[in-house]
Amino acid sequence: MRKHGEPDIESRGCRTGGDKTTDTIEQISGLLHEAGETHHRVFRIVDGADDDWASWYAQWLIDLSELPDLLGARPVRSELIYLLVSLDKRYGAEAPGEPWETYYARQILRHFRPSAS
Repeated sequence: MRKHGEPDIESRGCRTGGDKTTDTIEQISGLLHEAGETHHRVFRIVDGADDDWASWYAQWLIDLSELPDLLGARPVRSELIYLLVSLDKRYGAEAPGEPWETYYARQILRHFRPSAS
């Protein structure tokens, strides 16, 4: 997976009102960045290469991060894996001009919590 810089979620202030969705996207983006950094460290011997990266990310995000709390529900692992792979393909095809973490975070929030979009 790609490596991009992103501030730690702990350094962000909480927002209220209309900015709550933006704050949640930023928090999920921070978790995705942390997952990417952790994955890269775990797979350092192969410079982060892992054909099954989405399975690793999904397990980490569901079991070792605050993602379920941010979504208000625990995602089904296979559904998150599928979504991550789909997002990777879409991000590559669309080249949206924003960090992958932000793009994925927005789509993950829309998928698992449609009322937030």
